Amino acid sequence: MSWTGRGARSTPSRPGGKRGPLTGPNPTDRGKPGSKIHLITDRNGLPLSLGISGANTHDSLGLKPLVRGIPPIRSRRGPRRRRPAKLHADKGYDYDHLRKWLRERRIRHRIARKGIESSTRLGRHRWAVERTVSWLAGCRRLHRRYERKAEHFLAFVGIAAALISYRRLTK
Repeated sequence: MSWTGRGARSTPSRPGGKRGPLTGPNPTDRGKPGSKIHLITDRNGLPLSLGISGANTHDSLGLKPLVRGIPPIRSRRGPRRRRPAKLHADKGYDYDHLRKWLRERRIRHRIARKGIESSTRLGRHRWAVERTVSWLAGCRRLHRRYERKAEHFLAFVGIAAALISYRRLTK
């Protein structure tokens, strides 16, 4: 597993007829309640940290819990690594307080700046994250949120991520 590059991304998921915690009006779906799935992957697209939030929650609010949720990974030499060396993210994470927070933790960041550079320049690194998001979107249970409890929905997201990791590692 490579620690040199990671990406952060979120994707919306619409709930069924019920409302539950961590749902909010989805601004892209006529205000229907929905949830977002936030994830951090490694360079190869393996999910490392997952989270959910309401659809009306800004992406930038999900970055800190995701980075804190990265599990320690054993390295060949020395102690376990607890932080990524580099993080790539899209314009939704372009805030000075997040850049400062990442710098304090000695995590190099490459975040597209709003109005200055296009997100396509980061495409060389973010395609692995986008591919993982599309694999998660292919899971029928995650496309529409049937669970009222947020813990149950997060558990299904974790199961889908485990299946993605298993399929990717057994190739």
